[in-house]
Parts: sequence; structure tokens; C-alpha cells
Amino acid sequence: MGSAGGTSGSGLHSPFTRRAVAIIRSIPEGSVMTYGQVAACAGSPRGARQVVRILHSLSQKEQLPWHRVVNAKGEIALQDSEARYMQEHYLREEGVEIDRQGRLDLACYRYEPAPEL
Repeated sequence: MGSAGGTSGSGLHSPFTRRAVAIIRSIPEGSVMTYGQVAACAGSPRGARQVVRILHSLSQKEQLPWHRVVNAKGEIALQDSEARYMQEHYLREEGVEIDRQGRLDLACYRYEPAPEL
């Protein structure tokens, strides 16, 4: 993969991936970040799709709170109905209110990590 993507052949994560993983881990219960927000905080403002790939490939291995990352509109963007249901379920368990269209209020639930992450 490219330098901003997932892992190299040796299994080592790129600097962007390491930063993104640390940022995702820092999202507290009951809060969310957007894919683009994670990317920007990790040093690649246009890297939202790379964050999607990181979540897809590393969520289980790295035990990431994947459900706390949503799209820029505050919507659950997963197309797979089971994964979408699980994300809604986990967020609701943490006290996040989600409407029938799978949207949440970013003004209320968005997390802003400390700049050093």
C-alpha cells in the first residue's frame, strides 16, 4: 500500500496509520469523530478514505472503537445492514442519540482531541 495507507509488506504501520489508530483509540465513550477529522488530525486532511481503510483492516486486530467514527454529515455510512445496526447499537449504548435516518448531532457528540495526538 501507499505510504499513507495501511501496512507495508513487513507488517509495520505507516506514520499516518499509527497516528490515526492513536486518535481513534482516544475517542471517549459517547463521542464521535468524522473520517475526515481523524485524517486531518493524523496529518492528512484529504485522507478520509484512508481512515475508512484503516478501520476496515485494523479495527478487530487493534481493538479500535470503530463505531465512534461517522461521516462528515454525522451519518452512519456503513452500507452493510448488520454492521450499520451494530454501530447504531454501540453508539446508543454509549448514550448517543441517533435518528431514524442514522444521523446524530455532531455539534453535540463531536470529539476534539488534544493537539498532541
